[in-house]
Amino acid sequence: MGSTYTVKYVHSAAVAPKEQLQRETEALLTRFDQELSTYRSDSDISRFNALPAGSCQAMPADVLHLVATGEQLSRGSDGALDLTVEPLLDLWGFGPKGQPAQVPDQARIDEVRQRVGHRYLRIEGEQLCKDAAVEVDFNSIAAGLAVDLVIEGLQKLGVHSYLVEITGELKAAGRKPDGSPWRVAIEAPREGEQVAQRIVELDGYGVSTSGDYRNYFEQDGKRYSHTLDPRSGRPIEHALASVTVLSPSTLQADGLSTVLMVLGPQRGFDFASQHEIAALFVTREQDGFTTQSTEAFDRLFGKEIGQ
Repeated sequence: MGSTYTVKYVHSAAVAPKEQLQRETEALLTRFDQELSTYRSDSDISRFNALPAGSCQAMPADVLHLVATGEQLSRGSDGALDLTVEPLLDLWGFGPKGQPAQVPDQARIDEVRQRVGHRYLRIEGEQLCKDAAVEVDFNSIAAGLAVDLVIEGLQKLGVHSYLVEITGELKAAGRKPDGSPWRVAIEAPREGEQVAQRIVELDGYGVSTSGDYRNYFEQDGKRYSHTLDPRSGRPIEHALASVTVLSPSTLQADGLSTVLMVLGPQRGFDFASQHEIAALFVTREQDGFTTQSTEAFDRLFGKEIGQ
């Protein structure tokens, strides 16, 4: 995933040795890389992406699980999340092929969009099939599943109090040795610095934040975010700077943060409220930022004074 991971846990007599925990965690992440990385040509998903339309390929359970989750999120959001956007990411310069970031013309966008759409993917038993020459990219949900699977492995080895973070997606449960909860900061959308927007106490919840302030380029004075709207084939253009989602499933938190980021401040907030999603929205205004949290978020972590 081109990033780092961190595991913090409380040791006890029932917990396996640290060396075993680290060895099995890294074995899982190595397996994930072999299955899901679009930055290596020999991965399972890269080999699938190279196949022509009408092809099928046997896939590991992790891949099929992510495709099924992506389809559920795509259908539920009217296409705000789509795992087949890799050709568009490459076109805009945000993909693994390393093309320069630049604004393509509309004709080229329309052409590439013919190869984008979750409807072209289907699962047949243990095989993944494509009805068009689509290319799959799991960056919007893979890290969330990795967190959940690492935790599942740690629990089997006796760990019950932990904070696991992979590429910024994280989940915590239990208590630290002094009895205090795991506390994490939700980052404010500030370029070039790390500032806490909110501090939350976690016990059994995964956290994912999507934002437009880390990965973007500027052309002719306009900012173009790496978050693409699959329905238009273009980067999002609304004022939502970041959105944080909390869920017992880090996989769901990861995917939903992308969905809400694409939908924008108003449609995203309405969607999150309707579906009882615990979410915190940070929107750009002329004189700074405003925050808005859903009722589900406030029930879990309280409403910030002055919000």
